[in-house]
Amino acid sequence: MFENEVFSKEEEFHDKWAGAMNMDEILVDEFFEVCTAPENRLILSRLGDLRGKKILELGSGAGEGAVYFAKQGADATATDISAGMLRVAEKLAQIHNVKIDTKQCISTALPFEEGTFDVVYAANLLHHVDVEATLKEARRVLKKCGTFVSWDPLIYNPAINYYRKIATKVRTEDEHPLRMKDINAAKRVFSKVRTEFTWFLTLLIFVKYFFIDRIKPNSERYWKKIIVEHEKLSGLYNRLEKADKILLSVLPFMKRFCWNVVIIGTK
Repeated sequence: MFENEVFSKEEEFHDKWAGAMNMDEILVDEFFEVCTAPENRLILSRLGDLRGKKILELGSGAGEGAVYFAKQGADATATDISAGMLRVAEKLAQIHNVKIDTKQCISTALPFEEGTFDVVYAANLLHHVDVEATLKEARRVLKKCGTFVSWDPLIYNPAINYYRKIATKVRTEDEHPLRMKDINAAKRVFSKVRTEFTWFLTLLIFVKYFFIDRIKPNSERYWKKIIVEHEKLSGLYNRLEKADKILLSVLPFMKRFCWNVVIIGTK
């Protein structure tokens, strides 16, 4: 569908991934509510009651976001570059007995009128796309005082960068983890921006996966495994998260070495 070389590769990669998905393994509620999903827990605490809100999910993937929001009473729309992923999202909605709208498109050219949505949500999207152009397009389709929420990986942690170098089969070659300039772009686009940083000492769980459990990064996605194993990890994760909050409050310059950043912007 997409003629741009980067878009075509992203579409092909995600179509292939969608074709290999097991619907029984897509965890919707867990993706937002368990201890090892700190980004979405932060976002939910900011958004409050979702009933009746019009929510757009950018880069929806399997549609966990749109389906979860629909389960909370929102009018949810999922968009993605991959038609295969959107078909997965539609099946997921049926399994959870909710209705979502879907639209295949790119994040820099959304087929919606200005001021359509109360919330625009993007999980792990910005590091695949033109960041500032996507932020501006998200702002365009938001209602006055609407909210943009996203979370993405940062580029600065050397241990995570090593993981990226060896996890070549579960990543696309055009990914670009966020830099501080990308966060500053959000501050230019939105009137008010709040950022939260997650996974610093808690990354020791990934170290355990690699060195102790000997899980190969190309055979299993670590970010998915932490959701699946949240009950087993809860004790360790909660202790490390508490330590993170103390450490990052005392040494805020260390935040850039976290795995992910949550961006919350108001139009």
